[in-house]
Amino acid sequence: MNGSEKNKIPSRIKDWPKEERPRERLMKHGAGSVSSAELVAILLGQGSAKNNAVDTAKHLLKEFKTLRGLANASLVELQKIPGIGPAKAVTLLAAFQLYRNMQHESAELSITKFTDPAAVAEIYKPVIGHLKKESFYVILLDSGMRKIQDVEVSRGILTESLVHPREVFNPAIRFNAKGIIVLHNHPSGQSRPSPDDIKMTKRLLESGKILSIPVYDHLIITEKSYYSFRENGLI
Repeated sequence: MNGSEKNKIPSRIKDWPKEERPRERLMKHGAGSVSSAELVAILLGQGSAKNNAVDTAKHLLKEFKTLRGLANASLVELQKIPGIGPAKAVTLLAAFQLYRNMQHESAELSITKFTDPAAVAEIYKPVIGHLKKESFYVILLDSGMRKIQDVEVSRGILTESLVHPREVFNPAIRFNAKGIIVLHNHPSGQSRPSPDDIKMTKRLLESGKILSIPVYDHLIITEKSYYSFRENGLI
């Protein structure tokens, strides 16, 4: 056996020296001592017959380029990676969704009144910013600009004709809202409004005036940015 073969790390993690194993290092030194690939490996639990969990995790990160890319992968996309079956794919999806839920919860706890478009955008980026289909939400507000509830009105290709004022204002009437904020995501990552977005907003503004339920803002959300119709003088 030559020197390189002698020093080669065994492929099975349980055969590694204890101080090199990701789970043991995390327990001893904390999560910050473990790389992203090793954290993913801990979530996977075990690898496959051909690759250990760390190698599989590195393959995942290489395939999806970044942690953000991995977090946005679908169940089907994850299972295209050798060694990733339904159980491992679901575990990864659950872990990333928990992080988004924490972001959403933290952002929402930081404000009481929904008056700042930037703060509202931070609440909903983790909810819809990563989605690959457009999702349209209405936020129902009381007279103090506090949230009563939010409702997803539509998901899919959104146009001025598909998002009907009836679906938007029905929840507002039912919960006695004094005003609403509407928002939707752009999977393209571009936050500028399309002609359909502008038409839709005008139609909702007109309906809100008739019903005496003002539309305070329309936000377009992406993972990294937002566009506020109000901040840009369109409301």
